[in-house]
Amino acid sequence: MPSRPSLPALPVLPAALRAAIERAGYYPQLVADVLGAAIATDEVCSHLVHQETTFDHDAIRRHVTVLVLTGSRLIIAHADDYTDDPQGREDVAAATTESIPLRMVRGVMLTHVVPDPRNYRAGTLGNEVTLTVGWGTINRVDLLPATCGDPDCDADHGFEGTIASDDLVLRISADADGADKLAEAMAFAHALSARVTD
Repeated sequence: MPSRPSLPALPVLPAALRAAIERAGYYPQLVADVLGAAIATDEVCSHLVHQETTFDHDAIRRHVTVLVLTGSRLIIAHADDYTDDPQGREDVAAATTESIPLRMVRGVMLTHVVPDPRNYRAGTLGNEVTLTVGWGTINRVDLLPATCGDPDCDADHGFEGTIASDDLVLRISADADGADKLAEAMAFAHALSARVTD
């Protein structure tokens, strides 16, 4: 077997980030290593770890997303189950990191889902959030036929719509992920929003 080249030592992740990766439980050493390689010498200002399990054609697929905010970058790591073995005999994981300069982040959107809004209590902010971060790599176009308001009009008024940037979308629910994860997601969104508006 050929020898592997020696790689430089990876930085040690902050204890809170490392503990969150361990709690997610998806190949934590792999996730920590690819994240450490991407962070390099930057200081971690804030982080969010989101673990998700989906079911696909009788197979269970695990996925973890880690967001790290440094002084100059947003670093995103994804790790998930991947197989090129059609028989599924061998576990394979794919881990990808992306580094986005904060000056490139165009928007941070936080959508709050509030059950029973008539009885909303001030300061609770609902039990689910969707965090959307855009930096211009992926844009979504939603088009609808335009109308003039006349129900009897059959003229072609073209289309109207919106263009939204949604390079990253994470849904965090207190029911599925826990109230602490919901609070962490909101704290991370606030920290990132504060940095990209500087």
